[in-house]
Amino acid sequence: MGVMTGKSGLVIGVANDRSYAWYIAKSLAAQGAKMMFTHLPGDKMARRVQLALDAMELEDKDPWLRPLDATNEDQIAEVFAEAAEAAGGKLDYLVHSIAFADRQFLEIGRFMQTTREAFLQAIEVSAYTLLSMSRAARPHMKGSGSILAMSYYGAEKVVPGYNVMGVAKATLEATCRYLALEMGRDGVRVNVISGGPLRTLSAMGVGGFGQMLDLVAERSPLGRNIEGTEVGDAAVWLLSDLGTGVTGQTIYVDSGYSIMGM
Repeated sequence: MGVMTGKSGLVIGVANDRSYAWYIAKSLAAQGAKMMFTHLPGDKMARRVQLALDAMELEDKDPWLRPLDATNEDQIAEVFAEAAEAAGGKLDYLVHSIAFADRQFLEIGRFMQTTREAFLQAIEVSAYTLLSMSRAARPHMKGSGSILAMSYYGAEKVVPGYNVMGVAKATLEATCRYLALEMGRDGVRVNVISGGPLRTLSAMGVGGFGQMLDLVAERSPLGRNIEGTEVGDAAVWLLSDLGTGVTGQTIYVDSGYSIMGM
């Protein structure tokens, strides 16, 4: 019996077996959670996510998996309703682990060149979707639930190369706080994990990413970079009943790098 036994929810954002969402799902599975997954539309994306789920070695060899365009609110509502039905009528948790920014603007010295279109797209996909998914999840959480999103230190401090994604993640963190206020009386908690740099598919598109890894290993109190499993285990705490008094927070899982002044 794990701390997530009997709980069902959606994990949005598994891209491959190196993504934050993958590590979170693996930790959830180890604690007995029932999980449902989505993938970007298209057969190629479906195969990629299915391979990642196969690598997770889940007890359920045919997990619930549906296509989802996160910018399509009608599709979000439909997928969430289907997931709730598959879960027996209630969603206990939601993991939001998606983000996007045009990588040509994720280079050191390119923030001022960000176009209006690229700026708004980053905000929509990386932050607004938390709002739209929380709105879709709310009627299916029925008195209790936990929502979790993923961020990075570049939302709080300037990280050269992170650029417009830092602005989008700052928006995501503020969105979490306002959602926590409005959903708290429904018994639903909303939190963010700010994870240290990890060699995910999206991270590799950020200019100077290798330097980020080196700086964390050199300057963080733990003297190393994080492991994906550490983020996954922190997620279990926030999504389970172990974290029932925590909402509206950004929790750093970054080897302590964020506390350092110099």
